[in-house]
Amino acid sequence: MINALTNILPTTRASNGWRNAVLVAGLGMAASYLFVRAKTRQAEREHPPQGKFVEVDGVRLHYLERGRGPALVLLHGNIVASDDFDQSGVIDRAAERYRVIAFDRPGYGYSERPRTTLWTPQEQARLLHHALQELGVDSALVLGHSWGTMVALAMAQDVPDFVRGLILLSGYYYPSLRLDVPLMSPPAIPVLGDLLRYTVSPLVWRLRWPLMAKFMFSPQPVPERFWRIPPWLMVNPRQLRASAAESLLMVPSAMVLSRHYAELKVPAAIVAGTHDKMASFKHNAEHLAEQVPENELTLEPGVGHMTHYAHPEKVMEAIDAMAAAVGEPPAIRSPRAEALARASESGV
Repeated sequence: MINALTNILPTTRASNGWRNAVLVAGLGMAASYLFVRAKTRQAEREHPPQGKFVEVDGVRLHYLERGRGPALVLLHGNIVASDDFDQSGVIDRAAERYRVIAFDRPGYGYSERPRTTLWTPQEQARLLHHALQELGVDSALVLGHSWGTMVALAMAQDVPDFVRGLILLSGYYYPSLRLDVPLMSPPAIPVLGDLLRYTVSPLVWRLRWPLMAKFMFSPQPVPERFWRIPPWLMVNPRQLRASAAESLLMVPSAMVLSRHYAELKVPAAIVAGTHDKMASFKHNAEHLAEQVPENELTLEPGVGHMTHYAHPEKVMEAIDAMAAAVGEPPAIRSPRAEALARASESGV
């Protein structure tokens, strides 16, 4: 009898210990969820969308638009959204002589990212091309930074008559070993990722954010204007899912795109920092310049990944040079504008 009780007691204590541990973990997850939701809602309330919305192919996209002149489309990288171009000063500079349209790519900022689609660079390029047509843009210069360069290249490959010229900043163009993929990808894992991104992941990323920013800008300091972008907008559950999914897509996307660089029919201005720790300029920018038929390579000494913050004036020089090289955009009506014109002429 005593032996039997002795055998049962440790089991009972162990069972109680497990129950207590599960209870504590559950309470911790619930507290994390409530905290993350509160911080996300506060950030969205204090920083509501500053641009406009367009719905195309069943997806609602947010974009910033300023200026008049030839169309210039800006495509941001991973983690950040369209306001990254705003804080860098590129939008205001470019708006002096271009019609600037900076999208929140699917899942970033205030744009939707339906889970029914695998948002490869090609899918994003298709969607954004349709959105631009809806906005009455018949052709455009397209500037991409970091992950956004893959979307820009996909658009140039798919609709070369639409893309007049490319400006590619700090791009990732060729597959390589990426140590950041296992660190960034967990929020994209089905079920488990959903649980993490609404509880633990935003907290972890919020703590990591100062180090991540330092890494992106290194060896230069992080400029004060970059901190104006609220961190909780960048680490909210929706945007974390997009960032995680795109981390997983980086290598396979580069593999697919790189097969066709030599066939590119669109001129490209390639800009890269020589101290970029996220996308080596030798493996990416210099290699791309060897393959793209018509290009201009500019290397910025002592600059890291955030080339548009380091020297926005040089970014503008690349844009202006490309605009001068390709000339004025052709006066071609979009299908939608053509239909409206015909209806007007017929009196309908």
